[in-house]
Amino acid sequence: MARQHDMIKPFASKQVRKGISYGLSSYGYDFRIADEFKIFTGVNSSIIDPKNQDDRSFTSVKKKSILVPPHSYILARTVEYFKIPRRILTICYGKSTYARCGLIVNVTPFEPEWEGFATISISNTTPLPVKIYANEGIAQLIFLESDEDCRISYADKKGKYQAQKKITRAKI
Repeated sequence: MARQHDMIKPFASKQVRKGISYGLSSYGYDFRIADEFKIFTGVNSSIIDPKNQDDRSFTSVKKKSILVPPHSYILARTVEYFKIPRRILTICYGKSTYARCGLIVNVTPFEPEWEGFATISISNTTPLPVKIYANEGIAQLIFLESDEDCRISYADKKGKYQAQKKITRAKI
């Protein structure tokens, strides 16, 4: 199905066990994290407002690995570009390797007909920095297929995160 609908680019047709694994798994797809990150600093903020998130609260870096600060979070984007068909909904779950280190990847759906590089929020629940690695697996998508097309897709409603090409902070 992924090849037929051009859903994932680049697509690894089997699980690649180089570092933290990625690629096709039994019932999902383990995607990778790119080498671009936005580290939340909070230096220029007194609150985090999802309706008015200040880009100055983040430091942008490009690295092969990064430390997620204690009790904080970072934003990153996927290596893969996704095009979700109209009959598919995905749910994203963090990989257990990172979960066992105290990292949480926000569980988020990729709605029918959403496309783009996904922006991923990664939270560190521990009192120590946690290292993550670019171009290796970070989370898994589970694909749910309906027997009929959805009535209104993400593309139909012109979703604000449609076709994003870079890390995108919260916006309304």
